[in-house]
Amino acid sequence: MAGRQPASTARARGSITTLPSGTIRVRVYAGIDPVSGRRHYLTELVQPGKKAQREAEAVRARLLAQVEERRNPRTNATVDELVRRHLDQFAGAPNTLQMYRGHVKNHISPLLGRINIGRLDPEILDSFYAELRRCRIHCSGSGLVDHRTRRDHECDDRCRPHRCKPLSATTVRHIHFILSGAYKRAVRWRWVAVNPLAQAEPPPAPRSNPRPPSAEQAARLLNKAWDDPDWGALIWTAMTTGARRGELCAVRWTWLNFQEGRETLWLQSGIRKSDDGWIEGDLKTHQQRRIALDAETVAVLTDLRARVVKRAEMFGIELVQDAFVFSTAADGATFPTPDSVTQRYDRMAKKLGIVTTFHKLRHYSATELIVGGVDPRTVAGRLGHGDGGTTTLKTYTAWVSEGDQRAATGLGARMPERPSRAEEARRAVRVSEHPYEHLADAIVAKSARGELGVGDALPPAEQIASEAGVSLSTARRAVRLLKDRGAVVVVGGRPVLTASAPTPASPVVHGAPASHSLEPPAEEVANVQWLATLRGPAGLHSRARIVSGSLDDLDGFRRHLLGIARIEDPDGTDDGEAWIGRFELDLRRPGDASVITLRW
Repeated sequence: MAGRQPASTARARGSITTLPSGTIRVRVYAGIDPVSGRRHYLTELVQPGKKAQREAEAVRARLLAQVEERRNPRTNATVDELVRRHLDQFAGAPNTLQMYRGHVKNHISPLLGRINIGRLDPEILDSFYAELRRCRIHCSGSGLVDHRTRRDHECDDRCRPHRCKPLSATTVRHIHFILSGAYKRAVRWRWVAVNPLAQAEPPPAPRSNPRPPSAEQAARLLNKAWDDPDWGALIWTAMTTGARRGELCAVRWTWLNFQEGRETLWLQSGIRKSDDGWIEGDLKTHQQRRIALDAETVAVLTDLRARVVKRAEMFGIELVQDAFVFSTAADGATFPTPDSVTQRYDRMAKKLGIVTTFHKLRHYSATELIVGGVDPRTVAGRLGHGDGGTTTLKTYTAWVSEGDQRAATGLGARMPERPSRAEEARRAVRVSEHPYEHLADAIVAKSARGELGVGDALPPAEQIASEAGVSLSTARRAVRLLKDRGAVVVVGGRPVLTASAPTPASPVVHGAPASHSLEPPAEEVANVQWLATLRGPAGLHSRARIVSGSLDDLDGFRRHLLGIARIEDPDGTDDGEAWIGRFELDLRRPGDASVITLRW
């Protein structure tokens, strides 16, 4: 017993054990694992051979030296555990965190997740990057099919044999940044001594090529957008301010200053996607900014404000105190979602045959300013680049070289002209071509004839499809078209016809499918729109609804009263009309205070 060393000294010296297979295992105690709280050992295996024992002694000496110099990994944690801890402390934008978690789930965990963090080296990383550039789903190379959908389905010609597609260089670099940031923390936590990512070689960053729309393309896009003045106002504002789509969706009227000489837009937050859906959160750079507005943009937003207020008055409601500027709701209480803005813009560009994206409107704004001679640092401030102009110079170098003098009239003067009032009226007459367009026109025509009360919620898409004899997708597309045209707004979460719904001209209904062809009657021109309020027993006083009718045809207003009463007082009404004498209908023209009361 006297010659036996203390247990701690024995652990410090390590052990060499010959396994039944002849392989020699070298094991050295390296302290307590900070992750698991258990004893941590460095272990290596030496293959059997004549010099195996000597090699094992050398391995033990090397491991002991690492422990003594604190160069050894202090934990058996895997890459998965390290990356998870790193992202739990990530302080970047929520959208970036969501993207990073997706990369971890799809690429890092399947290929590197189980590797001990101390065993990851540049050789493994190079092989990892090569695999990412080979196939984005990391296929085995045989027997796979690229299905047209992930849901249960019967395969057709759209389900084709799998073809490997590499990840883009940008995505591979994002994955590199995740691992690099995680290992920087690991070095700081002394989990590992060296960051292997410092020696790895991810693909080079792709050269910036913004490709903004040309002046001719921008004019075509904007002219098409003016078909719906509210949509045109959003596209105009995007072009002149260079704001991101989430920032535009979050703009409120209280953020706008139209005071002469101080016309500004104060961007304070943005709309972003979270696990709970779309929410309002911080800007991408976590820094608010003010953008000066030119006179034309102020005029565009002033006109938009007038339309929004008038529309709310027609519904007998008020805008909420902090209404969203580009809201589709009549009271401005809800924001438009960035995805809906992108999808509508993509459909518009596709119809025009222009290959572009909504984000490239930022490029258009930046390049126009730079070519006009505006200082890149100022441009960076308008765009919200948080690096003082470095990103702006890197992205728009080609345009900086052309901007040898400041434009005298500014960006607003180089924008395409806004449509005149006569042009707006001309645009209101649309010639429909597709079934969903004919169906949208039919819905508006029914409201104009009083068959569908303007101001009431549209029937469900399933009912519209059944009554018109079209598919459900056609009915949904028709409702979406009415929203795009400004003929439908969302009130209380339901689509409601507005008073601004354009009545289809004769070319629109000409040639419409027989299943929902609607020819406007001659007396339709005598119909005007009224704000109708129902009053009844027990102090019933309904909200104002917009109806269409003529005082020469009181039966039309009688139908309106019957329909509204059945909605407002279902317990006091039935399918008959015996109860009609208990109700009366107050009518007034929008903008006119005089009231006409009808009783039966």
